[in-house]
Amino acid sequence: MAKAEAKTKMTGKSVAAFLAGVTDDRRRRDCKTVLAIMKAATKAPPKMWGPSIVGFGTYTYVYASGREGVWPRIGFSPRKRDLTLYIMTGYDRFPALMKKLGKYKNGKSCLYVKSLDDIDLPTLKTLVKESVAWMKRKYPE
Repeated sequence: MAKAEAKTKMTGKSVAAFLAGVTDDRRRRDCKTVLAIMKAATKAPPKMWGPSIVGFGTYTYVYASGREGVWPRIGFSPRKRDLTLYIMTGYDRFPALMKKLGKYKNGKSCLYVKSLDDIDLPTLKTLVKESVAWMKRKYPE
């Protein structure tokens, strides 16, 4: 049986061009802020993953089935409804930070934000930094 490949992969496309194409001024500004926060936390250059995810660093995950894949340690995407941040550690590790973060919704590893105006930026910076540190410990390069 052949291994299934991940649909979303790192591409060689330009992050700057992608972000310049974000038509909503506020969303584009928020993306640039998140870009700076994630770049500082990872010390890694941003890379495009698929057509719409900006990711930083990589890690290899392995499912119980044995299926493997490569994904960014952290990333974001300016979706139509929300700015989506991919915090791969999930949020259970950071209950105090999540209480201070502000207005958001979340899934297992996705943080959905309407605007960074609704978020406490120092708390977001700490969340990103702590998540990246945890991922580096769990999945060393």
